[in-house]
Amino acid sequence: MKVAVSSTGPDLDSQIDPRFGRCSYFIIINPEDMAFEVYPNENASLGGGAGIQSAQFVASKGAQVVITGNCGPKAMKALEAAGIKVISNQTGTVREAIEQFKEGRLEPASGPGGP
Repeated sequence: MKVAVSSTGPDLDSQIDPRFGRCSYFIIINPEDMAFEVYPNENASLGGGAGIQSAQFVASKGAQVVITGNCGPKAMKALEAAGIKVISNQTGTVREAIEQFKEGRLEPASGPGGP
């Protein structure tokens, strides 16, 4: 399984970015062994459509779950269409979020968490 986390920095001790579509980085993690890949978010500076483009990007990397601060309605729809579960309203570090995910303490969002 792969989990995509919106991050403010390029490592597991970085804070979760409160923005999905315009986050600084995406960290794609395998929770089983904590192996990860880091991708700068090239969609962050788009004038519009950043959420949809970001959703398509994490889907292309094989993510099955997204952990983020907020996920807007268009990004949420695109992620759901790709079969990706979204866990929003998260804070703390990427590592903490993955640990909570592994412990089963995070619940998927029932709708978008941002404008």
